[in-house]
Order: sequence, then structure tokens, then C-alpha cells
Amino acid sequence: MQHDHAKAPLIDALAAYHDWGRYGFTPPGHRQGRGIDKRVLEVMGADAFGSDVLMSAGLDDRLTRNGYLRDAEELMADAVGADTTFFSTCGSSLSVKAAMMAVAGGHDGGLLVARDSHKSIVAGLIFSGVLPRWITPRWDADHHLSHPPSPEQVRQAWDAQPDAAGALIVSPSPYGTCADITGIAAECHARGKPLIVDEAWGAHLPFHPALPTWAMDAGADVCVVSVHKMGMGFEQGSVFHVQGDLIDRARLSACADLLMTTSPNVLIYSALDGWRRQMVQHGRELLDAALGIADEARTALDQIPGIRVLEHELLGAEASHDLDRMQVLIDLSDTGASGYQAADWMREQRRIDLGLTDHRRILATLSTADDTNTIAGLVDGLTAWRKNLKDPEPPKISLPAPGELELETVQSPRDAFFSRTDTVPLAEAAGRIAAEQLTPYPPGIPAVVPGERLDTAVIDYLRTGVEAGMNVPDAADPRLHTIRVTAR
Repeated sequence: MQHDHAKAPLIDALAAYHDWGRYGFTPPGHRQGRGIDKRVLEVMGADAFGSDVLMSAGLDDRLTRNGYLRDAEELMADAVGADTTFFSTCGSSLSVKAAMMAVAGGHDGGLLVARDSHKSIVAGLIFSGVLPRWITPRWDADHHLSHPPSPEQVRQAWDAQPDAAGALIVSPSPYGTCADITGIAAECHARGKPLIVDEAWGAHLPFHPALPTWAMDAGADVCVVSVHKMGMGFEQGSVFHVQGDLIDRARLSACADLLMTTSPNVLIYSALDGWRRQMVQHGRELLDAALGIADEARTALDQIPGIRVLEHELLGAEASHDLDRMQVLIDLSDTGASGYQAADWMREQRRIDLGLTDHRRILATLSTADDTNTIAGLVDGLTAWRKNLKDPEPPKISLPAPGELELETVQSPRDAFFSRTDTVPLAEAAGRIAAEQLTPYPPGIPAVVPGERLDTAVIDYLRTGVEAGMNVPDAADPRLHTIRVTAR
């Protein structure tokens, strides 16, 4: 079937909705902004509310006879070479949970899961009751970060847990490092098992050959993508793609429906549709320019005294398979300052926000929207920060060895999370079983998962990290004076 990518079904339907002057005695109650406080409109603008309409019995009719969403999803699938695509308005957090439940829900063998997974995957384990069979990531002790697992590590995990329903890995990582998905998919398919790839940071990958191989081309069965991260979607805009015959499409759709809102946001859907058209028609040239800008940024930032842009250190036999160079990971350790301090200064003094920050790094995530002016602001800001840095007191963070980060799993995440709990001082928590997840954010990789036995090294890491500026927003006590553990 030939697809016309000049069309954007949802965008076109929204334009027609405005042209026809439709009015609905339905939600949303603001009636395309008519009822919004003028003080709100002054900040948010009337257009945002004018396009916030009901999906069914609004943009489409009550039986969705026009199939605007269906057509938009088919065009998205065709654009990236997937068999089927689903849109989500709840971010990749929803999409990855649906994929986990479809593959492993009700399966006694559990699911192979990379331990460096995002907190949304742990939430999926808690929701579904699926047992995680952890794949240990490759820890870089020198830089204190994790790389995606290798095909050999996945093979070892399959040998240890041959009854698992499938495998789930994260690639690219929040640092831009990428797994050998082709090799990992081969290990899964040799056993007739599906591979789920949480590719939340990879929306742009299908549209340029100089970027790392995207998951569908590498043989993944389900690929979850956050368009709002590296594409041009609204926050929460996500898609998940499916191919092959190892995934039950009806079951996957039903699992998504269990989690999905019954009131999806047309703004989010329409932005996904418009971005697909833009990338099919102009993605190659946009990414050509963006990759050139990224190279310029890397070169300029690397010339600031005490600052290193990481690249070769992230690749190699013991590291990651590939690197997305749109993610500019900046190591500040030679300056003596922490990433937390640098990020706070850039926000306060230069009005520039940075995403991932940790005890020694900041990350600048570039997109096709960036240009020489935005990069100049970043470089000038960090140059000024470095120039004004006066003998910083190094953050006193107790960094555990790689082996100390591998906590023993004693209970399933679901059982531990829903168990009777005690709240104990952090200093007394070693040896107890965690009943909550503790996640330095960003990047959102849990240091502690419910059901794991706490050890002194990880406790000291979190305690000293919070004191140095680390954010652990999912903890019951964000200052980590206390922690929730399972009751004895």
C-alpha cells in the first residue's frame, strides 16, 4: 500500500474542526477557551485551548468513522518501517508498561530486564506483578556510570533464566550510549522470545544514517519511543512500534487500553502526526544540520579549561556499542565542582536549563531546533561559569564500587511495595528490604528497587548524594532521613 506522507490526518482534521466552527456540549468544559480566566489566557494563549477538543464525538464522530487516529498511526508505522504503531498520550512510561504486560503478564518465568532501566519499568513490575530477571549492566567504575548490556550478558541471562517470557533493554541510555541491539535480538530470537527496547531517547534515529541503528532496523519486536524527548512532540507524546510475529497485537492493544486515558489529548496526538510528516519530508536535512551543530558544540565545549566532552571514553569493547552524538555529555570533575553546582549556576545566572546532572557531569541534549545561537549561549554560559568558579569545595559523595550497586533481590517488587512497612532511619536500614524505589533523577535509573536488600554502600551513596544536591523525588522522605522498608 502506497502512503501519502504529505498528509497529516489529525492536523488536517483539527484544521477542519476550526473551519467548520464546531461546538460540543461535551468535555472539555472550557469550550475551546471560552470559559478560561483571562489571566490564564494572557500566559498560555487562546490557541492552546482552541485546539484542546474531545477526540471521539469531537474531532472524530462518536464511532470514529473517519479513522483520523488510525490513519495517523499507519503513516507513522510506514515512516519508520514498523508493522504497527500505537500513539500514547502518557509518555513512554505508559507504553513500556503496556509492552511488559503484553509480553510477560501472567507468565511465571518473569522477564529479563536490564538493571539500568528507567523507573517507569520498575513501576511496570509493580503494577503487573511480573518478576524481574535482572541483566547486569556494564559498570564503568572510572566514570561511575552504566553502559547497556552486551549480547554476551543477555545470553548469560537467558542461560540462567530460560523460562523468561522475553527481554527488555534500554537503548540509547540517558547518556546517549547504545546497545548492540542486533546481537541482543539474535539471542532472544534464537530462543523464540521477543525483545522490547525502551528507546525513549531515540525518536530521531530512523531518519538519518549517521545516527545509531534504531531498534526496529536492528530486529526488536517492540520499540517504545518518546517523541517529546528527541522529536518535536508535546510532553507526554510517545509512540510504540511493533513488528514480527512474536507479539500478540490484540493483547498489546488491550494492555495499553488498561493504562491509557479515555480522554486522550488531541494536541499531543496531532503534534505526533505533524512531526512524522516533517521528518519524512525534511528529516534528513534537519538532522544533517543538527549533527553539524552538535560537532561544533562538542569542539567548543571541549576547549573550556577543566571541561571534557565524553565520547571515546563511552565506546569500546567494555563500554557501549555506539553513541548518539546529539547527547553532549560533559565531565566537570577536573574543575572540582559537581554537575549539580554547574546546573544551578547556569539556571540562575544564564537562564539555561540542563537535563541530566550528577556528581561530576551535566548533559546538553541537542535537537533539530538548536542552532548556532543556542549553542553559543551554552558555550558562553559554561565559559563564564568556569571563569567565575572560585576554589569549589568538591562534593563529598561516597561512590560505591560496581559490585556494591548490585543489591540482592529478596522479594518481587510488587510484593515488597504492597507489603506492610516500617519507616526507619536511613542509618539503620542496612540489611532491611526496601519497600520503595529510590531514584536519582534525572536520569531516573533507580538505585534501589522495592524487594532489594539494602546495603551500607548504597545507603551512603544516596545519603551523601542528597547532601551534595542529588534529587530523589520518589522517596517518601526526599531528604532521605528515613526510608520505607518491609515490616519484620
